[in-house]
Amino acid sequence: MSMTATRVALGDALKELGEMNEKVIVFDADVASATYTQTFAKAFPDRFYQMGIAEANMTGVAAGMSEFGFIPFVSTFAVFGTGRAYDQVRNTVAYGHYNVKLAMTHAGITGGPDGGSHQAIEDLALMRVIPGMTVLCPCDSAETHQAIKLAAELEGPVYIRMSRMPTPDYPEHEFVLGGSHVVREGKDVVLFTNGTMVSGCIAAAEKLAEQGIDCAIVDLYSVKPIDEKRICEYAKKCGKAVSVEEHSIYGGLGDAVSMVLEADPVPMKRIGVMDKFGGSGKPEELLAAYGLDGDGIAAQVKAWLED
Repeated sequence: MSMTATRVALGDALKELGEMNEKVIVFDADVASATYTQTFAKAFPDRFYQMGIAEANMTGVAAGMSEFGFIPFVSTFAVFGTGRAYDQVRNTVAYGHYNVKLAMTHAGITGGPDGGSHQAIEDLALMRVIPGMTVLCPCDSAETHQAIKLAAELEGPVYIRMSRMPTPDYPEHEFVLGGSHVVREGKDVVLFTNGTMVSGCIAAAEKLAEQGIDCAIVDLYSVKPIDEKRICEYAKKCGKAVSVEEHSIYGGLGDAVSMVLEADPVPMKRIGVMDKFGGSGKPEELLAAYGLDGDGIAAQVKAWLED
């Protein structure tokens, strides 16, 4: 199976979008070669703005440009675009409901050797809590292309979470606001996940199947709004639910799922980063160390089911 990092797909998707819509412009904070916005820059140099290491200023300028009818995509590492520029994202972009798209890469611990200071493990929590913010988390190249296109069609702020690490390229499927995708059917437990963890959950489900545990997998690529109907359907069908995310267990996908299930709860476990920062190492080493590779996810699910 071919592999593509969603950050690479971001560059291709922005270039494709730029060819279709001359109102699309792109801002980057001195990391264009890492976020792959350089792909757009080479195609449309007059619509690309290299703002330097000044994320807050970049976000404010993008909001201003949106007032002139442009569709700005703002890109940098997720930890800086959501953390360092949080005040501008909240009080300028979201509070003013400006048509700015925050396309951030290097989310989660799979930033690898960049270390914990560069790895966003709280970005979903920060963006989910902002009123009016749409939050998307694609798992592969096809979903990234669709997320970028969808973001451009929506009016208002959108946060798109992408990773540095290559992930498998899956067949394209419907990608809609508030939607989800059933990756695998199962009857014993449902794994709610998205982003890089889709491939980890598939690997875990295969290992658990060998032990007689049949897992369903639902890719919740739209984090806000979230697919409440499908969450309830699969939680009821399987009787047990697990959220799996490359993010802190606080405030992210697990919280979003548990809020939906409050009215009709089922036993639920959250798997993610357990109240600690990221570290430095190869992505696959970090996933194993944090229990977020196929083996780690399978072991945690099995232990919980047997508890």
